[in-house]
Amino acid sequence: MNRIDRLHAILVHLQSKRRVTGQELADRFGISLRSVYRDVKALEESGVPVIGEAGIGYSIMEGYRLPPVMFTQEEATAILMGVKLTERFTDEGTRRQIENALFKIKSVLRTQDREHLEQVSDTVVVAAGRIPVDENFNKFLPDLQKAIINSTVVKLVYFAPYKEEAGEVSQREIEPFGLCYYGQAWHCFAWCRLRNDYRDFKLTRIRDLQVCSDKFNRDQHPSLQEYLQRMRKQGELQEVKICFEGSIARYLGEQKYYYGFVSQEPMGDKVCMTFLTGHMEFLGRWLLSFTDLCEVISPEPFKDLVYTLIGQLQKKLPV
Repeated sequence: MNRIDRLHAILVHLQSKRRVTGQELADRFGISLRSVYRDVKALEESGVPVIGEAGIGYSIMEGYRLPPVMFTQEEATAILMGVKLTERFTDEGTRRQIENALFKIKSVLRTQDREHLEQVSDTVVVAAGRIPVDENFNKFLPDLQKAIINSTVVKLVYFAPYKEEAGEVSQREIEPFGLCYYGQAWHCFAWCRLRNDYRDFKLTRIRDLQVCSDKFNRDQHPSLQEYLQRMRKQGELQEVKICFEGSIARYLGEQKYYYGFVSQEPMGDKVCMTFLTGHMEFLGRWLLSFTDLCEVISPEPFKDLVYTLIGQLQKKLPV
């Protein structure tokens, strides 16, 4: 990227966020902090009202706007592909907003790029999975998003089949602070006033939801990233690595998402998959169906659990 293109890209980046640190710009564009300082100075000298605060970062003066952003053909295509995938994980209202945003993107494209995008759109489809999607998959997603942004209390009727709340439907008041998609479902992390502790609420188990007018102090709760790190350390969300023989890995299909599948990487003739789960026994029992076609890499407690399950199975087998 030449310097002129980089200056324009830095300006777009500055306009996309409320505040940006010098290190963030350095990492984003693969340049030194000294180069960042020079580039920001060049923007200031060209008339861009960049506000720099020592130890805080850079921001653009309120009211300053670039002319309409021009997308390259590759950028517009990448956005379209993202939209195609996103449609499956959002509610109808959000899908309409995404569609409106895509129309605006098309409006600033050159004719040949717009025609290219239409051709791509007609030839790419994200088909529905064979596993039926729960009707509550993202039903309450918009309300929870607004509650998190506005720091408002949420009342919900929740069905919890695990742990101390096994099988009961209960009334909850929660202080939500984060949403996370894993295990083929949306989850809301919140402080539960009933349990007086943090809880992971799976959206498909919410039977009813009401956003209240009561506010809560967001600063009393961790950020989403901090909470995820805490859950991993406490074992509430455990990372599990399993190696599958290549001959079986290709047939796991969508079922692996039910068990918290996150990512995979090839290892010779095998495939190493990473899972993020809050219920290791659930994952372990599924794993037994693959017998010698898989190998647990980590963690050790999960290996011990699988050994225990194998021992329990042996006791049930006829002599």
